[in-house]
Amino acid sequence: MGKEKPGFLSPKAIANRIKSKGLQKLRWYCQMCQKQCRDENGFKCHMSSESHQRQLLLFAENPDKILDSFSKDFEDGYLELLKRRFGTKRVHANIIYQEYIAFKEHVHMNSTQWETLTEFVKYLGKEGKCVVDDTEKGWYVTYIDRDPETIRRQEAVKAKEKMDVDDQERTMKFIEKQIKRAGASKETVEYTELKREDEEEKITFSLGGAKKPDVLTKASVLPTKPLASASLSTDKSGDKSKSSTSSKPEKRKAKSALDEIMETEEKKKEKQNRKDYWLTSGIVVKVIHKRLGEKYYKKKAVVRDVQDLFTGIIKMLDSGDKLKVDQSHIETVIPSIGKTVKLVNGAYRGEEAVLENMNEKKFCCSVRISKGLLKGRLIEGVDYGDICKIHQDS
Repeated sequence: MGKEKPGFLSPKAIANRIKSKGLQKLRWYCQMCQKQCRDENGFKCHMSSESHQRQLLLFAENPDKILDSFSKDFEDGYLELLKRRFGTKRVHANIIYQEYIAFKEHVHMNSTQWETLTEFVKYLGKEGKCVVDDTEKGWYVTYIDRDPETIRRQEAVKAKEKMDVDDQERTMKFIEKQIKRAGASKETVEYTELKREDEEEKITFSLGGAKKPDVLTKASVLPTKPLASASLSTDKSGDKSKSSTSSKPEKRKAKSALDEIMETEEKKKEKQNRKDYWLTSGIVVKVIHKRLGEKYYKKKAVVRDVQDLFTGIIKMLDSGDKLKVDQSHIETVIPSIGKTVKLVNGAYRGEEAVLENMNEKKFCCSVRISKGLLKGRLIEGVDYGDICKIHQDS
């Protein structure tokens, strides 16, 4: 009788498990038998074993089906790790592969239809499962999430943004209609200074009692008709002043109501559009962090792509180098007066405008919107950090 196999908790079994733990030589692994050999001699012994020969016979019956099965398992495991670990972020393909093969029971690449990782990455890009790009540092992949729940959630976000834009457009049309109505209802009122024709002339009246014939009053001398006309003119001027004074508070009241509507909408838009992030493509920024390198410090660049809310890809204007930066490493650039800027934060986020003037004491400026529904509107008191210069391609 042969020797009995050592138990699971025997010292030899524990030593064998310790030796087989972790990554080992790929060329000494048999995918059909799912057995890892530690050296070349052990692999030769396994190749000549009866169990391995049986597996080879099974493989010879339908090799394409088994090869496709291994390839599908490898692809599913790779994509599942990419989706769970990195989501839709851009990452080096070899980093995912190293984490994938760290699992001992993974499907090895030498048993699939792809000979190298490069061929596998090209396959993912051709099938539309990932966005792949070749760089000097190697192949990078970005997972394309086609999950129905994710698509439904993205469509819901887009529908909400469209609804907010429609509400803003309706509100702006309502405000413009109110402005036109208020402008049409204005009456041109001319105010004249009250002047007396003869300042020395005094009008006196005698009230009751005995009359003094020797004293002539001004009222007894004046004729009747001029008095009537004077009273009429006085009444007319009084009515005119009354109408002017009565129309004045009404005009002020309408103006204050319009101002209240505009202030309310301004606060609402400010609350909606004020964010912690301001990065957007097409603007000129300045590097303010020395961690990116001394040669890039205080140099200007243009934002080419925004990967997520707080990071993006910039291209240096002088050297043409591309860098991945966080928004804390850069700052906005303020152009000269009359140049085109973009509002990157605040109530009018995303609008293009022309810089009108700057207030250096208060660190703010005034801009006039140059495109869209709000074209021609002047916005005052805009912070320096809320605007940025737009890059003009030469």
